[in-house]
Amino acid sequence: MVFRILDATSFYAGIPFSSQDVSYTTPLVFEEIKHIKKSQGAITALIDTNRLKIVEPEEKFVQITLKKAEETGDYQRLSKEDVSVLALCLQLGGELLTDDFAVSNVAKHLNLKVFPVMTKGADKKKWIYFCAGCNANFSKLSVCPTCGSKLMRRSSPRKISLKKP
Repeated sequence: MVFRILDATSFYAGIPFSSQDVSYTTPLVFEEIKHIKKSQGAITALIDTNRLKIVEPEEKFVQITLKKAEETGDYQRLSKEDVSVLALCLQLGGELLTDDFAVSNVAKHLNLKVFPVMTKGADKKKWIYFCAGCNANFSKLSVCPTCGSKLMRRSSPRKISLKKP
């Protein structure tokens, strides 16, 4: 059985409301979207009919996700909610429905199946952070330690030397 893991975008697009399939999300995403269709009780109906299951991902899958996000350079772009759905998808071996490019990229690097909701999706990339002021490349910083400029992000070529913090 294939599990569909939903991020907030999936709810805003109405995916679980128009499907009879069972879907999963995390408590963090649930908190983010529970206001949707609150007056009609749509989210409650999904839970009551077992079409939506809310599952907390195991910590080991969260750690694997965070490590991969650091490797790809997407770490700074991911929210706690993003990390939680990635970890749950990894844990359940499911298919992730999202339009978030950073989430999609990390998922692809984790060899997860990703399906865009309302966009064409994103290609698999590794990112580097660079200083426009002194042209140095970094892997984990947000501000250049040399000149203090805010770092920018670009797609990484295959081989590049990165300065570690």
